[in-house]
Amino acid sequence: MSTLERIRKTAVSHLGSGSEPAKRTLRRELLAVRRGLTADDVRESAGALARRALGLPELAGARTVAAYVSVGREPGTRALLDGLHARGVRVLLPVLLPDDDLDWGRYAGPGSLVAVERGGRMTLREPAGERLGPQAVLAADAVLLPGLAVDGRGMRLGRGGGSYDRVLARLARAGAAPALVVLLYDTEVVAEVPAEPHDRPVHAVVTPSGVRRFGGGVSDS
Repeated sequence: MSTLERIRKTAVSHLGSGSEPAKRTLRRELLAVRRGLTADDVRESAGALARRALGLPELAGARTVAAYVSVGREPGTRALLDGLHARGVRVLLPVLLPDDDLDWGRYAGPGSLVAVERGGRMTLREPAGERLGPQAVLAADAVLLPGLAVDGRGMRLGRGGGSYDRVLARLARAGAAPALVVLLYDTEVVAEVPAEPHDRPVHAVVTPSGVRRFGGGVSDS
């Protein structure tokens, strides 16, 4: 079975068993697929992903973009961060707080990142400079979100920590309306993601081979 077939079968097979249990199972299996990627797979995908994302109209005119530093086998974001920084875009990167909420700091180039171990769970790359506070994301013209999958409604499957659910809720409470874009591998755009009432759809997904917009938008290949 190909990687694409495996992911699609995984996504569909858990839809009827209750949203949260289905999400947990789907996350586990999608992460297992990612762990099978090679370093070359990740590197090649990162370059293509950066080219696609940097061509987005939503980013072309953005003055502030909230993004993140990819870890492990996540779709790579380093080239994208450097491309935005080279344009003069103010790039905000997350700082994980003890309660799993997100503070933010400014990206000032590759040398501005420090390795931080969070609760023995993982080593993250975070901005070394001034902390701007959780509200800093409200200034973003676009927010780039990590994820494991997205479906045709724009419903995103995250890792389950709830950090970005808080970010999206904060944006909604403030009436902020940045472009919400999830970065994924091609195979992670699936038929349906289990969703709960608090889940919020994204506006677009960027993969190495193209862009798909939701809510009546068009796809760019």
